[in-house]
Amino acid sequence: MREIVLDTETTGLDPGQGHRLVELGCIELLNRIPTGATFHVYLNPEREVPAEAAAIHGLTTEFLKDKPLFADIVDDFLAFIGEEAPLVIHNAGFDHGFLNAELKRVERVAVARERLIDTLMLARRKHPAGPNRLDDLCARYGIDNSRRSKHGALLDAEILAEVYVELIGARQAVLGLAESGARRGNADGTATLQTRAVPLSSRVGEAERAAHAKFVASLGEDALWRDYRSKEI
Repeated sequence: MREIVLDTETTGLDPGQGHRLVELGCIELLNRIPTGATFHVYLNPEREVPAEAAAIHGLTTEFLKDKPLFADIVDDFLAFIGEEAPLVIHNAGFDHGFLNAELKRVERVAVARERLIDTLMLARRKHPAGPNRLDDLCARYGIDNSRRSKHGALLDAEILAEVYVELIGARQAVLGLAESGARRGNADGTATLQTRAVPLSSRVGEAERAAHAKFVASLGEDALWRDYRSKEI
């Protein structure tokens, strides 16, 4: 299954008041494992960046003035996220509102709310006592966020991808796949199971079989295992 972990940085809190995107960062996951494919861009917001916003993400008006407009990158962005892949976002309503405001400006179809997976909502259900900010979840799950001196869309998406796997309880599955190499992700989102050419030989010897049979026989006729006495282990 293909998923996109997404984060944005903006000039403010409300696109309805003219605030704009200044950075977009996306990470591709295939079966919950990062593929290495990313989409990252800084954007010229066509307005001043307030000092309070720049203090959070470090992106100033001067830095952004020669960066592309959203209209310049929208085709590449939409191609990367595709039409169906779920979008994993922390506090998804915020980023979703800004994305759709930018898409509306360039007369493109809005991103459907049904595609969103809000990790803040997942965290609140799993940890109702909180706190559930991204930094708090990193601390809870032992995820290294030491590089996060300021907010950054791509870095935050990378961190969120790790948090997301923890929130949905898929960490052990991911570690198992990564360590054993038993499954390989395919481009179409499926996974191929690799099997041994020659099965491993049984490690149970005759002495162990005899001991097991003796133990089962000692359980009596009403024992749950009585129907399995004659079967090999």
